[in-house]
Parts: sequence; C-alpha cells; structure tokens
Amino acid sequence: MKKRQVAVLGLGRFGQAVATELTRLGHEVLAVDSSGRAVQEVANDVTHSAQADVTDADALRELGVGDMDAAIVAVSSNLEASILCTVQVQRLGVPRIIAKAANALHGSILERVGANRVVYPERETGLRVAHSFAAPSVRDYLDVAPGYGIARVPVAGTLAGRSLGNLDLKRASGVTVLALHRHERVMLHPAPAEVLREGDDLIVAGLDEDLERLPSTGTAGT
Repeated sequence: MKKRQVAVLGLGRFGQAVATELTRLGHEVLAVDSSGRAVQEVANDVTHSAQADVTDADALRELGVGDMDAAIVAVSSNLEASILCTVQVQRLGVPRIIAKAANALHGSILERVGANRVVYPERETGLRVAHSFAAPSVRDYLDVAPGYGIARVPVAGTLAGRSLGNLDLKRASGVTVLALHRHERVMLHPAPAEVLREGDDLIVAGLDEDLERLPSTGTAGT
C-alpha cells in the first residue's frame, strides 16, 4: 500500500473525520485550521497539526503544503475562503486536490479553480471520503466494523472486459465480491464466468488494507 502525505485544510466535523481516518489508515496527515481549539481537538489523532490561515499562501508554503501528495480543502461554510484556499493549493503545485462544496454552484467554481474532485457534505461523510482517497478505486464505502468495510468499485480501466474468474479478486486483493450492479439489475454472488463491462459497479467486502490493494479503475480523482 502506498502511504501518502496529505494536508487537510479546515477542521470542522468533516475535516476532522477525514484527517483522523486518513491517519488511522496509515497516511501522514497535516491538519490545519485558523482555530486553535479545532487544531487542539485533533492534535493527538493526526501526524502533524498547525494553526494557520488556510487562505494565506505564505503560511501554507511554510507548512510544506506544496510538497504534499494531496490536499483536502474541507472549508465550505465560507465560500470565499474555500475558493481562495483551493486556488492557493493549486498554485503551490499540489497534484491532487479534493474540495468540499456547499452546493452545486460552489462545486462548479472549485472545479474551475483547480479541484480534481468535489465532495458534498450532504452526500458524503468524512469517513467515506477518507476511504475513497486511500483506495482510489473505491467510490463508496460503508464501515461495517473497525478495519473492515463494504465498498462500491466502478468498473473501468483494467477491470473492464475481464471475467471475475480471471481477475480472482479474492486471491489478488483479498476481497470478496458480493454483487455486480449493471444498469437496473443486481446480481448477487455473480458467477466467475461473468465478464465485467464498462459502467458496471462491483460491490465488494474486505479489510481496509485489502480494499486499498484493488486494481486501479482509472477513475481516481473523479
């Protein structure tokens, strides 16, 4: 598993959930907020924490945000701050930017100024975002027990055109295929001979570290 360096900018409930879960998954996390209280709340649960203005380019540069593998802009209540933070992170050259949006218009602006992926708090929890970051092939994640979950994996890239038997995900990645979702049809425990098609969704279950080993679908960052 490739462990990454991630900056989480903004430590409301969503940002705290993302930061602490990514740390639990083994990534190196820098958690930043202008509120000293918010920083203190996560200080013991993340790799690094700092109090700073997330819209200040100099502050972000001094913290080393530009050297991170990714940044998660978890500010959304202040639209101006959210947009400016995304712009600053993009200018620092961070290769992957995930930004939280309050609504569709906000999300559209974030995409235009550099966000590779936009998430909406009413649809996605911090836990799900953390897992879909850690395992780029995973689109949705359901926590079943500590360290174990069920995930939805869109079929694309190297998965399309191959049979489940040929992929043998149980042997290759340690996950169990529970179902195959194709258009309006759901196939429970699909046969090994079933050939995956672009646009299908696999529903799989396994340990978090096994979900991270799933082959890339080519949809990361969407």
